Amino acid sequence: MQVALTFDVEYPARPTRAGVEETILAVLADKTIRATFFLQGRWVRANPEQARRIAAAGHLIGNHSHHHAPMNALTDDGFRADVREAEETIREITAVETRPWFRCPFGAGMEDDRVLGFLDELGYGHVGWDVDPKDWDDTRSHEDVVDTVLAGVRGREHSIVLLHGWPAVTGDALPEIVDGLLAAGATLLDVAALADQSTFTRNA
Repeated sequence: MQVALTFDVEYPARPTRAGVEETILAVLADKTIRATFFLQGRWVRANPEQARRIAAAGHLIGNHSHHHAPMNALTDDGFRADVREAEETIREITAVETRPWFRCPFGAGMEDDRVLGFLDELGYGHVGWDVDPKDWDDTRSHEDVVDTVLAGVRGREHSIVLLHGWPAVTGDALPEIVDGLLAAGATLLDVAALADQSTFTRNA
């Protein structure tokens, strides 16, 4: 069983506990796990040191747009400008190239041929997911998040887990998620390694 833990890092949808990104990085470092972080360009501009810490830790960095708008609602020119601005901001601040890894905010447009065509034009493929514990939902406990992830990957050869970088519940749940996955015999990879070592396609 191969599992990619992915984290969308963006402006929080609501007030949350400070330091969640640092908690996530510490848990991953403790277990020597390379995860994937999809960074919002505006968040990177506002939080350059945090973005650099994520990159310096060796995690795979993807593009999560600049403004975190639904990609299928943007004009053609607006779409191209948004993706490129995020790419350039992330490169400027972290010295990391995000292509070819992109994730649509809210998943909006991830099955839209127009959106996927523009991403291909810009050198990206969309990275979806098959396990979503909805850690952004403030009614979810950390036990809910842990149980959903561990149940969601069970029986799958390859899985991509969607998490976020800001909910306090994510920081609380991550140690149990990692321990549970390792106990189940999972190999934890970033999405590039998952794509290289399996028939899993990043547009799945």
